[in-house]
Amino acid sequence: MKRTNAKVSSESAPTSPEREAQAALTWLKRHATKATRDGMARYGVPSDNALGVTMADMKVLAKQLGRNHDLAAALWDIGCYEARMLTSFVDEPALVTPTQMDRWCRDFDNWGICDTVCFHLFDRTPHAWTKVAQWNDRDEEFVKRAAFALLWGLTVHDKRAPDASFAEGLRVIERAATDERHLVKKAVNMALRAIGKRNSALNAAAVTVARRLADSPPGAARWVGKDALRELTSPGVRGRLAAKRPQGATGA
Repeated sequence: MKRTNAKVSSESAPTSPEREAQAALTWLKRHATKATRDGMARYGVPSDNALGVTMADMKVLAKQLGRNHDLAAALWDIGCYEARMLTSFVDEPALVTPTQMDRWCRDFDNWGICDTVCFHLFDRTPHAWTKVAQWNDRDEEFVKRAAFALLWGLTVHDKRAPDASFAEGLRVIERAATDERHLVKKAVNMALRAIGKRNSALNAAAVTVARRLADSPPGAARWVGKDALRELTSPGVRGRLAAKRPQGATGA
């Protein structure tokens, strides 16, 4: 029987981020199951450094812990999958530095950590757009994926970003779409589709890029373009965008 309502510590509260991180690790171990750990492989997440805790349970723990920048750093340094996933919900975006983003990004070793940190933490920092620009042409697989996971997250969470920022994102996407690595091209595709669903103007721009990619020689680019076109030109997406109120130059 799960103990999702159990407190992190039944004793007195830890007095340092390191002790609190260790208490959180103990909580995670109590809520881990072999079935969850074994199931991670089906989604391409390596389980050799994981405990086997569901995302639902991790979010319960994150809510108990609250926002704490120092605790997030201590959790990251533990190194296990679940402890690092927790940082996405525990760290304070305003306190995250560019140096921290670069260091953590170099530590990414699976798509789950990469996407969760980018979508729930990094895209809320003041440095998100700068990191998209810096990471998108890097050679390291998960650093490059992070650029496009971050761009995807910004389409949802940066309500004030102008369309011009996402138009530049489309240029970055078109340049990166020839990367044949599965985890990179999937992220490039997700970012293209996400930009094209932000508003009608960006949909038209994204469809134009997708058509060029779909007609281009490289196999990865063709896949990115054709897959994006199916969604971006679908009646469902077009209908939702038409129903939105017009957006000005500053976005939603």
